[in-house]
Amino acid sequence: MPHFTRYAAAAALLWLGACQSADKELSQLQPEPELAGEALTAAQLDEQIWTRVRQSGSYDWRQATDHVVWSALQRSDQVLSVGYAPAGRCGQNAALPDDARTDPAYQQARQQVLDLILASERAAHPEVTADNLIIFQQSTLPVLTVRVRELATVRALRRSGLVRYAEPMGYEPYHPDGSASRTTASLSSSGCGNNTATAGLVAGSDYTVLTGGSKSSWNQADTYHGIRAAWSQSTGAGVKLVIIDTGSSDTQENLGSAFNQGLSTGRTVERLVTLPRNSIFGIPYGAAETPNDGCGHGTSMAGAAAAPRGTDGASVGIAYGANLITIRAAEDVFIDASREVQGISDAYTLAANRADVRIISMSMGRVTSSSQLADAIRYAYGRGKLIFCAAGTSFDWSAGWVGVIFPASMAEAVAVTGVKDNLTTRCDECHVGSDVEFTVVMQRSSNNLRPLSLAMSGDAPSTVGGSSVSTASMAAMAAVVWSKYPTETREQIKARLVAASSNATNRDPNFGYGRVNLARAVGALVQ
Repeated sequence: MPHFTRYAAAAALLWLGACQSADKELSQLQPEPELAGEALTAAQLDEQIWTRVRQSGSYDWRQATDHVVWSALQRSDQVLSVGYAPAGRCGQNAALPDDARTDPAYQQARQQVLDLILASERAAHPEVTADNLIIFQQSTLPVLTVRVRELATVRALRRSGLVRYAEPMGYEPYHPDGSASRTTASLSSSGCGNNTATAGLVAGSDYTVLTGGSKSSWNQADTYHGIRAAWSQSTGAGVKLVIIDTGSSDTQENLGSAFNQGLSTGRTVERLVTLPRNSIFGIPYGAAETPNDGCGHGTSMAGAAAAPRGTDGASVGIAYGANLITIRAAEDVFIDASREVQGISDAYTLAANRADVRIISMSMGRVTSSSQLADAIRYAYGRGKLIFCAAGTSFDWSAGWVGVIFPASMAEAVAVTGVKDNLTTRCDECHVGSDVEFTVVMQRSSNNLRPLSLAMSGDAPSTVGGSSVSTASMAAMAAVVWSKYPTETREQIKARLVAASSNATNRDPNFGYGRVNLARAVGALVQ
């Protein structure tokens, strides 16, 4: 049988039996007319997405028509994320393999799906090969990331019995009023560019000077979370916390050479990167990515969670005894690029496969779902990790009308948001909703001051808040509790956090279990 004919035959066979979960999703769609290859405009796509978000609070690509998925590919970088599985194991909640690369059944399914894509794409583009079709090399997860140009390919994949999902990786809507377009959106509107030292902070009001000289942020006061009282019992020692974000600044010594100082000695810090290089149609360009934070957001998160309690006068993190890994997985907090989806997926699987990691914190998100990210999070969850995700992000244009964003909306993630110091109102840039489980005090009502954290360099603190810092802070509180009870499971640690929260017996529809009293959770206070 000629080589091309063999591909076509394989494709025809795969058309015969669609995955059960895909059938269910596709059956809910309106009938799709035959279209003459004209893709929807970005404005039309955004309108569809925002309409669905207003109606249901979320947007799931599995509920989109083939034409909408294909249009999103054409209006982005044409990279399609294809989750595959052996026949009969393609349901949405089917267990993932330990490593798809070493599982013969998954490797056979991968090759069959790749043959399908090659046959369909070669019909219009004879020059296509497997080498120039695949964009990112996968580690562990059963996912193919491929450049797809043809609507027929999307249709064939979404009806295959070996395909769990086929979704655009790099398409996200922008502000529905047009104030942030694809040509004007910048890193500064996505949580970057504001991590510099804050002038005019007042000792005794904005922070407390601890023994040794470290500055403890105003929101670490026992009035709100019992954090300072909890430190007499636990500081997070022995627990390893992963921050998946924009990296950490290589000029911030407190996350490098000065990580072990004062009362924070004997611990480890690692700075890693999983964000792939920039590429055009799979061809890399530019320098290799490094763990260095070019945004500022990741440095703020790491500082709020685990900055040392030292002698240099910098702000102290909640889990100042914990071990830390920072992973640079994205450029900013809005996950709107294919390489960011890939980088974050790889970060979760990296953390999942590290036996020494217990807690993962991520303060990034997106409006639409990503089944590839969901795979990575479920993979980590299946290995016992306690995962915290921000209910919103550091851009504030969506707060107030968009609910809990993806992936915080997943059942495997603990969604966290921020409140003002009146304890009843969300902070200005914070998202709320039924998926929220915990809140952290993030904003003063009197002067809008946010909590202290580490700036990009130096010992003078910056101030930053929102659902982002709430999440890193909550992950740090979990590290403090797990350090006190090191033999307990993830579920037992979470139960301790819930029992010590303000809404423990009456979960709030917007704020979940509310504020955790950390001192009570570690036994420093008697309830």
